[in-house]
Amino acid sequence: MLLEGLKVVEMSTWVAGPSCAAVLADWGAEVIKVESPIGDVTRAFFANPENGQSPIFANENRGKKGVVLDTTQPQGRAALKALLRDADIFVTNTRPGSLKKIGLDYDSLKGDFPRLIYAAVTGFGLTGPYADEGGFDITAFWARSGVAHATIPTDQEPFPSRPGFGDHMTAITTVAGILAALHERHGTGRGRLVETSLLRAGSYAISWDLALQLYYGEVQTAGPRNDRPVAISGFFRTKDDRHLVIVPKNVNCFTNVMIAIDRPEVVADPRFELPMLDLDIVREARAICDEGFARFTLEEMGERLNSLDVAWGPLGTLAEHAASERAELAGCFVELEDGLGGVFRAPATPVRFPEGAPPVRRPAPGLGQHTREVLEAAGLTAEEIEKVL
Repeated sequence: MLLEGLKVVEMSTWVAGPSCAAVLADWGAEVIKVESPIGDVTRAFFANPENGQSPIFANENRGKKGVVLDTTQPQGRAALKALLRDADIFVTNTRPGSLKKIGLDYDSLKGDFPRLIYAAVTGFGLTGPYADEGGFDITAFWARSGVAHATIPTDQEPFPSRPGFGDHMTAITTVAGILAALHERHGTGRGRLVETSLLRAGSYAISWDLALQLYYGEVQTAGPRNDRPVAISGFFRTKDDRHLVIVPKNVNCFTNVMIAIDRPEVVADPRFELPMLDLDIVREARAICDEGFARFTLEEMGERLNSLDVAWGPLGTLAEHAASERAELAGCFVELEDGLGGVFRAPATPVRFPEGAPPVRRPAPGLGQHTREVLEAAGLTAEEIEKVL
């Protein structure tokens, strides 16, 4: 079912690489996570003081088998290559230069493993002078790509994205590339290098604005609220001190919003005929909206906007989302075993398979939990295993 029968070896840390492999595990692949003796750094992130479990590590590494190998040593590298002998996919976000030094880069492995799909997750790609620069999603995906500058209003101080925000888009992008290469291998019998980067994923995420920049040489992004050219677009505060956002989808939206806030007479005023090109008139219309929305609660306004088919959404909190029936019905959460006899809820991957999929329950592995088991299955002798333990 789905990816059952595929073997994935993952040697990565932090988020983008592990998250990619976790999606493959969710979809049925056997995933072996290779860690150094000190382990993936995220094991310590927000760890529960009662049981040592990190929900961050659990989210990015559920469903995997855990192996500890010191790949700085010859015996560790030999053991890794033994795992790759019958692997379909290798996922790594180790810096390219470091991999090349120890002979685990794509060029060093492809001759011995011609069917292997080698997925390299990087900050800035595999070529050029920036290939070995460290990249995190906040620095590469968010800041360098222009995503942050296009998103943060110019009258506000810059702020970082939330942790893992760009990593997860890069992860699902890597999964897509792996599956394309896997499809090709059905016909050719050969694997290939799949390369993704945080910078490229950020460029694609902001590609609406970036397309305009590339075509016209300039683009208008998130300026101050009062300078934005569409009066009914953006966030508005309601009577109960909540916020909602409106996205106009056609020329009828202005009329429908005026009806929703009980100001239908505005539509008949020739000053507000669309398109409104005078920014002073836009500001006046926005002030009418501000006053109108402030007379209704979020629930009241939501009912009105829904009845008029206006695209809107509340500025919800994570707590509201976690308790939301809408999110539950959309399949946003899964229950994972904690390895201690209990279960806890975690975010689901963004794809659901209503006609059946492997259950997502198995917990993330303890450090080196399956080392002996996995190496025995790979054909290493007891003496060889003892050398790497």
